[in-house]
Order: sequence, then structure tokens, then C-alpha cells
Amino acid sequence: MTDRSPRTILVTLLLGLFTVNVTVTILAVSIPRISDDLGASQSTLIWVVSGPILAFGIIGPAVGKLGDLWGQRRVFILGLAGASVSAAASAVAWSAGSLIAFRVLAAAQGAATGPASFALIALVFPRSRRVKALGWWSMVAAGGPVVGVVIGGPLVSTLGWRAIFAGQVPLTIAALLVAARVLPETPRRGVRAFDWGGAVLLALAATPLLVALNLAPGRGWSDPIVVGLLLLAPLAAVGFLAHEGRTPHPLLPPRYLKRRNFALPILMLGLMNAAYMGSFVLTPLLMQNVLGFDETRTGLVSTARPLAFAIAGPLAALAVARLGERMAGMGGAAAIVASMVWMSTIGRSTPTVVIVGGLALAGVAMGISNPAMSSTVAHAVDEADLGVAGAAQQMIVQVGVTFGIQMMQTVQQVRAPSAGLRDSYSQAYLAAAVLAVLCVVAAGGVRRSSRTKHPVDEVPDHADAVEAELSGVPVPSATPTLSD
Repeated sequence: MTDRSPRTILVTLLLGLFTVNVTVTILAVSIPRISDDLGASQSTLIWVVSGPILAFGIIGPAVGKLGDLWGQRRVFILGLAGASVSAAASAVAWSAGSLIAFRVLAAAQGAATGPASFALIALVFPRSRRVKALGWWSMVAAGGPVVGVVIGGPLVSTLGWRAIFAGQVPLTIAALLVAARVLPETPRRGVRAFDWGGAVLLALAATPLLVALNLAPGRGWSDPIVVGLLLLAPLAAVGFLAHEGRTPHPLLPPRYLKRRNFALPILMLGLMNAAYMGSFVLTPLLMQNVLGFDETRTGLVSTARPLAFAIAGPLAALAVARLGERMAGMGGAAAIVASMVWMSTIGRSTPTVVIVGGLALAGVAMGISNPAMSSTVAHAVDEADLGVAGAAQQMIVQVGVTFGIQMMQTVQQVRAPSAGLRDSYSQAYLAAAVLAVLCVVAAGGVRRSSRTKHPVDEVPDHADAVEAELSGVPVPSATPTLSD
């Protein structure tokens, strides 16, 4: 008989999510080695990292909506199956273009695991326990790619980058088999027309901006292609918002964008992850190009951040209980600002312990703020749209991550000729600190979610109710009341 206890479901979901997203950034510290192996420039191979991150976010709203319509279990399992096939293809890539294509395809398929797992956790756990559960989810969702950065160097130097993806295949298949046995079915919300127009416009709103940031250092900001891409992105964003307001079954219901406890936490998470992951991809390059670290030492030093995240994430529920969502978010954002300023001071004579301290501070900051903001988003939407909420958060976070990577790379590359190699990295960190200041402002606008007890709170505490809801039999519930 399938064990459908909330803890078992949570562990199963986190296992599947981790096997997919840990390889999204696993090649970040090995770009120079892969560049030599495939005969491609390092600026091109940045898309081995940023391309999958972007795909993971852009495809999210589509698969999030499909999860709400088809059932989260089915979409989660299909995502794992597709990711395993693409991992096998990545292991035999023959060029930079093929490797980027296979990694983007793998991320697009694996993107289903994020919103599906978010929706299942929000359904199974009561509001009183949701922050803690989403603390673990946030740790894996955001920490998986960070762990990839940490272990990527030693694995690539020992086994080679192809072996990483060959090894991912059995892990993903194992997660798939466990999920098929453990995860219960979720209610399906009926057959509706899928918003393909919204999906295309959303992709056009995000992708051109990030491609332009990648091309601008080499081509120049006045290059016609760069200018065209920069103009296309805002036009597509306006078109997306207009389209969503007209279509009967929008990809992202516009009413949610008017709720401060939906829009502001997602914006804050996007900006915060831009600084967090942008700096995390830049830091290995700093350690190798300026400090002379090898790949193994780079990976070991980088473990400070995910370890700090792992400790702080599950403890976030205590911070939220004492401080509230807004103060937890603002505190985490302020710590990210401090971390970026801290990292900007690193030079050739900086002791390793100082680098570790700066990385650990960022991990603690994300561990405190991410669960609080994720829980606020889940409280702000109807249960029928939990998949959409998780997907919207995943999309903005991943677009923010890709923007942060490209922005910091651009600042460093543009400033290097005039400021020097070391100072160019410092200025890139200070640019990330500016983004983090905006996070403090966004988190300051969040309002405490209502703690009024409603029937959903009782679902996970009664086995019959859990079984009924997960089997598709409606359980009485109410939409959370928020102070907008």
C-alpha cells in the first residue's frame, strides 16, 4: 500500500527535484576546461549554465498550468522521465552547441518538477506547518544548483564532465520509480484551452534581454542585434500582460499580480536570486582567475554557502513565527547586501576564511528569506492555482538568476580593461549589492498573511481527509484572506 504521509511525500518530491536541478549549474566551475575540450569560447559556454536556468524558469508557467489541469503527479513523473533522456544525450554531446541544446532541453523537461512539487507540498501541509516544509523545498530548489557548482569542480577534474550526466541517468530513473510508487494523484481541475499565446509572449519577454546581455560585451551596446533584442523584451512583456487580461484561461491570472503578497515576494525572490546565484557563478571565476585556486579548492571553499543554506532553511519557520514574513524577508535581503559588499573586498591577499564567511552569510540570508516569501506566495492564491503560483515563482527566480549571471559577467568583462582584473570583479559584486538593496524595498511591502484558521489547516492531520483530497474528492477549503 502506498505510504501517503506528508513526510514521505515531501522526501520523495525533494529527491526528484534534486536529481533534476543539481546539474543545472554543475559545469559552472569547469567552463575553462570544457572550453578547451570543445574548442569554444568561455563567453559562449556561459550558456551551458545560464541557458538551462532560463529554460527551467520560462517553461515553468506552462508545466505549472498543465499540472493544475492534468494532475501534479503525472506532470512530475513526466518531467523526471524527460530529464533522464536528455541527461543521456548531454553525456555524448559533440560540440558547444549540442551541449547547450541538450542542457536546455533537459532543464525544460525537468522544469515540471518545481511547480508540481510546490503545489503538492502546499496541498498536503497545513498553513501552520507549510513554512517549514517549504523551507526544505526552497533549500533544494535553490540549493540544488548551488550544490552543483560546489561538486562540479572535483567531479569534472576526477571523472570528466561527460561522466556527470551519465551518472545522472540512473539517479533520475530511481527518483522516477520512487515517485511513481509513493506520490498520490491530485485533483484535476477540468479540461481547458491552454494559453499557448501567453507562453510564447512570456518567453519573448525574458529571453531577448538575457541574450542581449550575453552579446553586448563582444558586439557593443549599439550593435543592431543587441538594440533589437533590448527593444523586443519590454514590448513582449506589455503584450503578455495585455494578452493575459483578455484570454479566458490565462497562463498567469492577472488578479494575482495586483496582490502585493503575490507580486512583491516573487519580485523580491527574483532580485535576491539574481545577486545570490550571479555572485555564486562569478566567485569560482574570481577564485581561479585572480586568486589562483584550482577546481577542487574552489569547490571546497564554495561549500560554505550551501551548508549555511541547509542549516538556515529548515529553521526559517522559527524566524517567521517570531518576526513575520516581512521582517524575515527584509532581514535576509539586508544580509545579501552585506554579503555582496563583503565579497567586493576580496583580493589576492584575502585569507580563505574571509571568503568562506562572505559565502556563508549569503547562504544564511537565503535560508531565512526564501521559505518566508515562498509561503507568502502560496497563501496568496487559490488552491486550484498552486501549480501556477509555484511556476510563476520558479520562472521569476530563474530569470533573475540568469539576469544576475549575465549582468555580473557583463560588468566584470566591461570594466576589466580599465579597472583591472581584480577591481572588475569587485565592481560586479557592488552591482549585485544594488539589486539586493531593491530586495529590501520589495520585502518591505509584504504584509503578514492571515493566521485565521480555516479547514485546509486540518487536512494533513486527518488521514481520511488527506486520502480524499489527494484522490480527487473535494475537501472543504477557503481562500486565504490577505491584507493587501
